[in-house]
Amino acid sequence: MVRHYGIVAALAAGAFAITPQQLISAPRRGAPTPNPSGKVALFSHSQYSFEEESRTSAWHLLDLESGDIKDSGLNTSEVNEAVWLPGTETGILYINGTNEDVPGGVTLWIGDLSKPSESKLVASLDAPYSGLKVANTSSGNLRFLVNSLAYPNGTAYNPETAVQAPHTGRFYSDIYARHWDSWLTKQRYAVFAGELLKNSGYGLVNHTLRNVLKDVKYNVTKPESPVQPFGGSGDYDISPDGSTYAFLSKAPHLNKANYTASYIYVGGFDSSAAPVALNGPGSKAYEAGHQGASSSPTFSPDSSKLAYAQQDGEYYESDRVKLYVVDIDQDGYSTGDDASVSTSNWKGLAPDWDRSAGSIAWAPDSKSFYTTAEDYARTRAFHIPLDSEEDFKPKNLTAVTSVTGLAVLPDSSLLIAASAVWTSADFYTLSPNGTQNVLFSAVEADEELAGLGPHTFEEFFYDGSLPDFDQQLHALVVKPSNFSENATYPLAYIIHGGPQGANANSWSTRWNFQTWADQGFVVVAPNPTGSTGFGQELTDRIAGNWGSYPYEDVVLGWEYVRDNLSSFIDTKNGIVAGASYGGFMTNWIQGHDLGREFKAIVTHDGISNTESAFSTEELWFMRHDYLGPIWAENTTYSKYNPQDHVANWSTPQFVIHNTLDYRLPESDGLSLFNILQTKGIPSRFLNFPDENHWVLNPQNSLFWHQEIFNWINHWAKGTKLDDNAIRE
Repeated sequence: MVRHYGIVAALAAGAFAITPQQLISAPRRGAPTPNPSGKVALFSHSQYSFEEESRTSAWHLLDLESGDIKDSGLNTSEVNEAVWLPGTETGILYINGTNEDVPGGVTLWIGDLSKPSESKLVASLDAPYSGLKVANTSSGNLRFLVNSLAYPNGTAYNPETAVQAPHTGRFYSDIYARHWDSWLTKQRYAVFAGELLKNSGYGLVNHTLRNVLKDVKYNVTKPESPVQPFGGSGDYDISPDGSTYAFLSKAPHLNKANYTASYIYVGGFDSSAAPVALNGPGSKAYEAGHQGASSSPTFSPDSSKLAYAQQDGEYYESDRVKLYVVDIDQDGYSTGDDASVSTSNWKGLAPDWDRSAGSIAWAPDSKSFYTTAEDYARTRAFHIPLDSEEDFKPKNLTAVTSVTGLAVLPDSSLLIAASAVWTSADFYTLSPNGTQNVLFSAVEADEELAGLGPHTFEEFFYDGSLPDFDQQLHALVVKPSNFSENATYPLAYIIHGGPQGANANSWSTRWNFQTWADQGFVVVAPNPTGSTGFGQELTDRIAGNWGSYPYEDVVLGWEYVRDNLSSFIDTKNGIVAGASYGGFMTNWIQGHDLGREFKAIVTHDGISNTESAFSTEELWFMRHDYLGPIWAENTTYSKYNPQDHVANWSTPQFVIHNTLDYRLPESDGLSLFNILQTKGIPSRFLNFPDENHWVLNPQNSLFWHQEIFNWINHWAKGTKLDDNAIRE
């Protein structure tokens, strides 16, 4: 049985706090996946130890009635991922991350969690496949999908057995040479299909897998699924009867540097015909103007329908994500090996709902599904019937925390994983009548989080700067765990990234508001123009206005704090911090009046010179947000350039910029630091050569926190500034 810790002793009399080390070393849990009967759920658990300098992992079982948690019995050093076998109680199919016969390959096993030691090897796979999805056919055969990098000829790529080129040159003839933290190679991710025959002991048919993307035609962009860098098994699906598959891939006639468009492809599992894009050019969806990025293809339980989400704009990553459903023609692929799947009755659902949909989970009767969406600084769950009218507005089903995982149980109850500023993971069920049954809370289980709770969390609304905008703006407030009503605390004003993003009531292992607050600050995190979850108009209005409305909103939020919350927040000794777009905004603040109101600034991977913005690879982003390419007229590359206001810079500034952040090259951070230093402004520069836009390595993350907190504590509270920095 996994131990559940109670609330441990306070750090000081009546005081609690979470330190960076506690944040990073606290357990991390995946969303639980229920078994077919809805009685238990499987979830991953990992924890980093600074003493051992290593991470341990486990697979745990959650009892969905009692909330009891026990070890699953799976060998965590070998099992990369596991899925339940449909039609069984405890049967599983899982990927073992090792292969004794093929270096770099993996193996596929079938087993039963009631007898984990009796698992059976069913396939030796020649590459590091992942993203397992399985269907149980009427014959009892198991059909499954996985993904892996593939060579241009369609075969799976294994980096351990691949022949290495005799040179290290990277040679390109097309735009989009690199993205996020990787340079593009000739290999692309692909979805592979396989079948395990019941009557042969679940042996793999033909001892091989089939690349279902191999024959998709293209003239500009090679097909790829999952779409990188963040795509996973949510980018494809297999129908529960095993007859059909679906995946998303970028638009084959558009380049990825200038366009975000992607389409949903469907194909018959038995068919050799190339899959067809159901919402690509020539389709009803495309002709209706829905031509942007697609997501979340998900088959209904009866295999007759496919739901998915899509944006309209073909070069706008933050356009509203709308929901659609199509009927899958069950006879379309059965007329021959070369027949393709056909779709019909394409329909948009809740088209006037002013929120962007996220994940999709079908109800058991296939007549409705549930989705998630950002809504007022939370991710919430919503129910959408297929027969709903066009003016249908989904209603929120969940509470004050943010949904991080959603599954539907056989009785139509929901299994919810959630987080908040004060908890890394809560698991609960939600019945159709709204009754909530809490199964697990990390705050009660983890000694690293002891003492955290909603008592530190508040929010307020204030008037913003947008003309003709009929709603107020929103901000979060997070107090120290040991907050005293009789004390005041310096302000930590944190600006979110995106810019189409939000400061939300959710847990983060990077910018964790409670960890910042427990340094002895009150965190205020505003949601200015550009923020998501408050309606599409607020999100859209930042385009071409990076330094106008959002900056004015940030000023108005700061003024609200100064004028209304001064009883416990000290704005005269405050600091401002932000990453990504938040980094741009801190750089913009540095050159404007608000910059003189802070004792120090922290900028993580933020743009300091907008006129060098074409050094990114996401040119579609610049095209949208700066109103065109850099050579066009009436763009805003120079209008809101922080470096044009260098004459006003004077506030001490801490700059972080990582080498592998290819979207925001490190030269921008070095340029910022060089100017600060040349002007004699107290400043420091932190670089991680092995990190991208984020800082993920536990030891790096601890150093990141320590040096930032040393900086803000020095300038806001007068503590000693360390001397760890490298000097000339």
